[in-house]
Amino acid sequence: MTEFLINLKKVSKFAKNQKKNLILFIIITLLISAIGIVVPMITSMQLVNLTGSLFDKALFATLLLFCIEIFRNIVNYFNRKISQIFFRETMYTLQTSIGKEILDIEVSSIDKHSTGTFTQRIASDTDSLSSIFTVGVRFFNSVITDLGVFAAVLIINPIFFLYYIASFMVLLLLQRKRVRAVGRKDRIYRTQRDKTAGLTAELVRGVRDIKVLNAEDSFMCSVEENILSLNQKAYDRSNTERKYQLAIGSMKDISDLLLTIMVLYFVSNEYIALSLGIVIFSYRHYVFNLVDTLGMLMDYVKDFNISCERVFALFESDEFKKERFGTKHLDKVTGEFEFKNVSFSYDNNEVLKDVNFKIKSGETVAFVGKSGAGKTTIFNLLCKMYDIENGNIYIDGNDISLLDKESIRGNITIISQNPYIFNMSIRDNLKLVKEDLTEEEMISACKLACLHDFIESLPDKYDSVVGESGITLSGGQRQRLAIARALVQKTKIILFDEATSALDNETQYKIQQAINNMKKEYTILIIAHRLSTVKNSDRIIILDNGIIKGSGSHEELYNNNDIYRNLYEADMSKE
Repeated sequence: MTEFLINLKKVSKFAKNQKKNLILFIIITLLISAIGIVVPMITSMQLVNLTGSLFDKALFATLLLFCIEIFRNIVNYFNRKISQIFFRETMYTLQTSIGKEILDIEVSSIDKHSTGTFTQRIASDTDSLSSIFTVGVRFFNSVITDLGVFAAVLIINPIFFLYYIASFMVLLLLQRKRVRAVGRKDRIYRTQRDKTAGLTAELVRGVRDIKVLNAEDSFMCSVEENILSLNQKAYDRSNTERKYQLAIGSMKDISDLLLTIMVLYFVSNEYIALSLGIVIFSYRHYVFNLVDTLGMLMDYVKDFNISCERVFALFESDEFKKERFGTKHLDKVTGEFEFKNVSFSYDNNEVLKDVNFKIKSGETVAFVGKSGAGKTTIFNLLCKMYDIENGNIYIDGNDISLLDKESIRGNITIISQNPYIFNMSIRDNLKLVKEDLTEEEMISACKLACLHDFIESLPDKYDSVVGESGITLSGGQRQRLAIARALVQKTKIILFDEATSALDNETQYKIQQAINNMKKEYTILIIAHRLSTVKNSDRIIILDNGIIKGSGSHEELYNNNDIYRNLYEADMSKE
C-alpha cells in the first residue's frame, strides 16, 4: 500500500488541471454509493413483504426501487462522461510529458534499448496510470455498495454476519496470494513484450532491406523465437491465474454449501423466518462480488505499480540518464570552435585519443579517414549528443559544458549519412525546423539543395507525404531533403556527415556548388569518403584510429602525408 500511495502522488501531478472534474466525479460517485447501500435494504423489504403476503407494501417497495434505479442510471451517465473527460485529459498530459522526457534522455542510453522499451510505456503503461483516479473511485463505490449488504445481514442475524465475514476473509487471502504470484509473472512478461515489440517494429521498418538481403528466413527465425518466448510467458502468467481461480472458485462452492446447510437448519428450527432465510441466502452473491471486486482492485493496484515503475524509470532511473546542459546562453555565434585534449570511448572502446584542433569562423574543413576513425564521433560531440570523457570543446571561446541547449543545437545543423525523414508532407518536414517558414524560403532552400524540380513533378508537390523514414524517396532525394531542411534552419555551423554519399555525380556536383556558395558565410565541416568532393576545402584534417595524423590543404597533404596520399589514390581508382 505504501508503494501505491507513493506512486499515486507521482501520478497526481499529471491530473492537477483536472481537479474540478475529479471533485465532481467523487461527489457523484459517493451519491451512487449511497444508492448502492439503500437498494439492497429496499430489496430485502420487497422480498419480506412479498413472502409475507403484504402485497401493498411489496408494490410500494417495487415502485420505489424502480424510481431509484432510474435515477441511478441518469447519475451513472454523467459519472461516465466526467470520467472519460478526466481520462482523456490526463492521458494527454502524461503521454506528452513522457515524449518530452524521452527527448531529454542521453543518446547513449537510448542506444542501449529497443524502440519497444519506449513505445510500450507510452502506449500501454500510461493507460493504467491515467485511469487510476476514475477506476479507483469506481472500485470504492462498488466496495461501499457491497459493504451495505453486510450491514443489512448484521441487522437480520449476527450469526450469519460472522459467517459472511469469515468466508470473506478466507477468499480475500486467496485473492491476495493470487495477485502477488501473477504480478511476478507479469513483470517478466512485460520485459519480453518490450523486446518483441522492438523487433517487430524493425520487421516493418526494415522490410525492404530484409527482402533485398534475402534474409526473410533468418530474420523470421529471430522474430518467431521472441514471439514464442512472449507467448510462453503470457501462458505462464495465465496458468498461475487459472490455478488460483480454481482454488477461489472451489472455496466459493464450499462457502455456498455451508451457507445452504445453515439456512436450512435455522429455518427448519424456526430460528429465523423463511423470508429472512431467502434474503440472507440471496445476499451471498454480494459477498462474493465484494471479494471479486477487491481482487480486481488488487490486480489494478499491482498493474498500476508495475506501470509506474516502468514509466517513472524514464523520469528517475539512472538507466535513462538525462542530457545535461549549462545555463549560459549565446544569442549569436560566429562559428568558431575548438577541441582541446578531447578523448572519448564507446563501451570501453576508445574512439578519440587526445584530439586537438581549432576551426575558424567561416572556414570549410573536411575530416577524412577510414571507417571507424572517429570522424562522426567528432560531430556528435560537437552537437553534445554524447558527453566527452576528457578535455574540453569550445564554441566561440565558451566551453559547451556551460552552454544551454539552444546555444549549441540552435546554432549547429548536422546532415547525416542516413537522415531521418518523418512520415509527413515535404512542407511539414521543412516546417519542423521553422514553423513560420514562408513559401519563398522553402522553395529557395529546395532549389539550393537541387530538389525543387523533383518536388514540382509530384502530384501534390510540396504537400506530398513521403512515408515513414521517407520511404517513397530515393536515398539521394532523402539526403537532399535533409540538406534543404538544414538550409531552412540557417544555423551558423553546418556539419555534412557523408551527406552526398548517395547522390549521383551530377547532383553531387550541384550540392558541391551549393556548399561553395555557402562558404565564408557559414562554418562548414564535411566528412567524406569521396576525397574528390573535399579537395577545395580550406583545410583537411586526417584521422586515423582516433588520432589526428595531419592537417592542411589538399596539395600540402598529398605531397607530404602518406596516409592522405594513399586514401586519395585509392579513391581515385574507384572513379
